[in-house]
Amino acid sequence: QLQLVESGGGLVQPGGSLRLSCVASGFTLDYYTIGWFRQAPGKEREGISCISSGGRTNYADSVEGRFTISRDNAKNTVYLQMNNLDADDTAVYYCAAGRGYFCSGRISHYGMEYWGKGTLVTVSL
Repeated sequence: QLQLVESGGGLVQPGGSLRLSCVASGFTLDYYTIGWFRQAPGKEREGISCISSGGRTNYADSVEGRFTISRDNAKNTVYLQMNNLDADDTAVYYCAAGRGYFCSGRISHYGMEYWGKGTLVTVSL
């Protein structure tokens, strides 16, 4: 069964950090672009970062300079390091994989083939 599983979400205070993980099972991530998306209550899903199979990274303006995406193909895992979190970062975070996905410009959900079920990040005092 092909699936992605996110972990690492939780409650964090403003200014704090979290690291999310996205682990693939049933397939290898080596040839896939991986994206991170988030959806806050009442808002549309937002693409925030992606990393290509070759390691090229891309970030939305809303997280540029605070979030870092990385991948460890040996562990079939992609990470999202999130620093200096604020209340606007509260959302369910999803990872997705797309083999032909072009990781540049606006990070759209179109072209992503596999999705995880999400992990909740809450930034609050």
